[in-house]
Amino acid sequence: MDCYTANWNPLGEEAFYRKFELYAMEWSLKEDLRDCLVAAAPYGGPIALLKNSGRKEKSPSARPLLEIYSASGLLLASIPWKSGQLVHLGWTASEDLLCIQEDGTVLIYNLFCEFKRHFSMGNEVLQNHVLEAKVFHTEYGTGVAILTGAHRFSLTTNIDDLKLRRMPEVPGLQKPPSCWAVLSQDRVTIVLLAVGQDLYLLDNTSCSVVTPPGMSPAAGAYLRMAVSFNYRCLALFTDTGYIWMGLSTLKEKLCEFNSSIRSPPKQMVWCMRPRSRQRAVVVAWDRQLMVAGNSTECIQFVLDEDSYLVPELDGVRILSRTSHEFLHEIPEASQEIFKIASMAPGALLLEAQKEYEKESQKADEYLREIKDQKLLPEAVSQCIEAAGYEHEPETQKSLLRAASFGKCFIDKFPPESFVRMCQDLRVLNAIRDYQIGIPLTFTQYKRLTIEVLLDRLVLRRLYPLAIRICEYLRLSEIQGVSRILAHWACYKVQQKDKSDEEVAHAINQKLGDTPGISYSEIAARAYDCGRTELAIKLLEYEPRSGEQVPLLLKMKRSKLALSKAIESGDTDLVYTVVLHLKNELNRGTFFMTLQNQPVALSLYRQFCKHQERKTLKDLYNQDDNHQELGNFHVHSSYSEQRIEGRVGALQNAVDAYYKAKNEFAAKATEDQIKLLRLQRHLQEDFDKPYLDLSLHDTVSNLILDGHHKRAEQLYREFKIPDKRYWWLKISALATRGDWEEMEKFSKSKKSPIGYLGPGPSGRRCHRAQERERDELRPVQVHRQHRRGRGGEAEPGQSPAPEEVTPALGAAPPGPASTDGAWPRAGDLHHRRRAWCRARACAAVMLPWGRHGGPGWGGWRAPLPLRSPLIKCRAAASLCPGAKLPP
Repeated sequence: MDCYTANWNPLGEEAFYRKFELYAMEWSLKEDLRDCLVAAAPYGGPIALLKNSGRKEKSPSARPLLEIYSASGLLLASIPWKSGQLVHLGWTASEDLLCIQEDGTVLIYNLFCEFKRHFSMGNEVLQNHVLEAKVFHTEYGTGVAILTGAHRFSLTTNIDDLKLRRMPEVPGLQKPPSCWAVLSQDRVTIVLLAVGQDLYLLDNTSCSVVTPPGMSPAAGAYLRMAVSFNYRCLALFTDTGYIWMGLSTLKEKLCEFNSSIRSPPKQMVWCMRPRSRQRAVVVAWDRQLMVAGNSTECIQFVLDEDSYLVPELDGVRILSRTSHEFLHEIPEASQEIFKIASMAPGALLLEAQKEYEKESQKADEYLREIKDQKLLPEAVSQCIEAAGYEHEPETQKSLLRAASFGKCFIDKFPPESFVRMCQDLRVLNAIRDYQIGIPLTFTQYKRLTIEVLLDRLVLRRLYPLAIRICEYLRLSEIQGVSRILAHWACYKVQQKDKSDEEVAHAINQKLGDTPGISYSEIAARAYDCGRTELAIKLLEYEPRSGEQVPLLLKMKRSKLALSKAIESGDTDLVYTVVLHLKNELNRGTFFMTLQNQPVALSLYRQFCKHQERKTLKDLYNQDDNHQELGNFHVHSSYSEQRIEGRVGALQNAVDAYYKAKNEFAAKATEDQIKLLRLQRHLQEDFDKPYLDLSLHDTVSNLILDGHHKRAEQLYREFKIPDKRYWWLKISALATRGDWEEMEKFSKSKKSPIGYLGPGPSGRRCHRAQERERDELRPVQVHRQHRRGRGGEAEPGQSPAPEEVTPALGAAPPGPASTDGAWPRAGDLHHRRRAWCRARACAAVMLPWGRHGGPGWGGWRAPLPLRSPLIKCRAAASLCPGAKLPP
């Protein structure tokens, strides 16, 4: 702590930069980094090396070797490169390695050199080959840009949703550009390239020449350009050693610096901290490293060996064969505390805590000075913040002890920030360990989030550490432990050195009924690895049938899938399996499979009844289910338009019913055939619709139409019961108003239904005579015709109509008459009609009861009234105005 600021290097008056070692690399490289293709992932990610990349011998011993190391130099995986010539290596945001070949093919590997997939950058790239390539990151995802041998650019902004774009051609470009970069402006990806002293901007549709603002005309030709980590800033290096720094929109200049070094640098990257006003770039040559920014001065470092720069969110990582270092700007909180002769509240609090440990009274003096200024909360916050930016655990502890010491003298200081910082630092120290090799800074950790960090630990197969972090931070099981265990299980099924039973038992023992874990996903991974039996065993632990069945169908275990679907009781799931079986198996095998599953067979029959009726017929034939087959033919007959087709379908139904020994259904169907044929003849003879009527409706319509003989024929042929036929005929005759025919019919034989008045036929006759009476009843009676009821109208008054509604059984209103006849009683036709109706009604009903009044509430006579005269007199009470014979 006494020499804490010894490695601080000032850049101007306000900014300090520090370079410290992260790891001592032990990867034992024999080659220099300049002889290898190198790619390091951001956020402390892994490092990919392709050794012997320049050799083109085809002998197996001289093949390039692709190796992936952790940031601490531990080898994760390596494979001999057997594919085409590699041009560039890069990493995706999810830490997948992109290998871009000379023919435009991009191969994707995971951290352990396991091939995942590949894609091509198009035929033009294939024909002209790849000169240079770059991997970039935007809000759309990870993109790839290609410079072809024809000096044309092609790019895709998202390799997961591949859409190739061919950029416009640069006019007069005969050689490769001296440098180029990919920019992102307003969600549009563009290419900036330099040809000599000219800058060209390529967008989707055009090529334009641009000039950076404030650029000196004597700056010279462009040799190198660099884009910041967030794609907001741009740096240009010219052959005169001039460095221009500004916004990537090329609309504002930030600063400039003259390095006086004319040789082209190997690398140039940005080094700046988020929310910092300081802008700086790091330029690397073979043995020199320069940091240039807002100041007229720069910081220079001597490089002992060949190095490689990796830009980060808040600094630059520097790789070499022996060390891994980090260069960054000192945060403001750390400057306030550790700067020499600082009187900041955090610096005083740190000194107070140190004196307190020495049991010195100076601790009280420092503390009083802070409290007098009322800056103790600010001092505590400064110490907590500075602890997060420190890499050494001892410095972190010293700052956190000072913060804890200061908290004791503050009333109601919120402890959340202190507790959260302690948790974050413990997690960061754990992953920074040499065996883990993820040197995340606090700023990078907050930008990355804990969820992404856990994903990266899982990708490295560091399952125990990931689980301990979840338990320490008390994350929910679904987001934490359960998800990690599921990934562990998916990795476990790939280990082929153990039997299926052992692997399935081990996974079940570890996972159990942990919430949020899907055994079907683990089984799917096992199936993808070629371990079908293991997948089936794992599915036994899956409680949700809806997750089991689709995978079993995918594995072509259809019968097992059908059993699982039936056990679940989900009809939709059963239908899914049945329809899959139908498409997969031939018809005979499919039907035999359903025979062993009655539930599935029943559901399939229901499906066929609504969707595939022809299949239903085949199903009944195979089962020899003649009863249902007969029902099928009956149902099908109604869809036939021609009568011959309908009769044929019904005849097939008759045959099926006889085979099923259902004589009743067979006889009924034969009667239906006979009725259809008779209805067709009736329709042809009378030119009226009789088809599709029931037997009763047919008889009733014939009587209504006056075809009594044809009705009698149907009555005899179909052996209609006498009572039913009498009810039908009486109702039809009453509806038609044919009282003469009703009288004849009543005398034809003794009525099998008796002479009960309140029955349906009696009511039908009553309603019929009511309708006829209403037709004859006068509605309006004028006052001038009422001679016997009030005299004539007064002079000057018009006769007013008067509505009269007489009671049932009373004499109808009208002119006075001596015999009580209706106004039309002199008409012979009406007299005869009333007389016939009275006799017909008397043949089927009793007279009114003794209680009098209208309605059917009278008493029932003990004996039928046999005398026609008595019957007529009884019926006359319903037909007032009719003249009875003496």
